[in-house]
Amino acid sequence: MVTWIVVAVVLFALVALALAVRPVVARLPRLRRAAVALQRRQAEAEGLLVAAEGLQERAEALQGRLEVTQRRLEVIKAKRGD
Repeated sequence: MVTWIVVAVVLFALVALALAVRPVVARLPRLRRAAVALQRRQAEAEGLLVAAEGLQERAEALQGRLEVTQRRLEVIKAKRGD
C-alpha cells in the first residue's frame, strides 16, 4: 500500500513537472530566434563602433590640419599687415 502511495506521489510530481516545463519548451524556438536577432544586432553595433572610431580618428586628423592652416593664415595676415 505504501508503495502505491509513493508511486502516485512520484507520478504526480512528474506530471506537475511536465506541465511546468511545457510552456518553456514551447517558447524555445522564439527565444532562439530572438537570440539570433540579438547576436546579429550586436555584430552590426560592433561594425558601427569600428566605423565611429575611424571617423573619430579622421576628425582628430582634420582638427590638426585646421590648426596648422589657421596658424599659417595668421602668419600670412601678419606679413600683409592686416
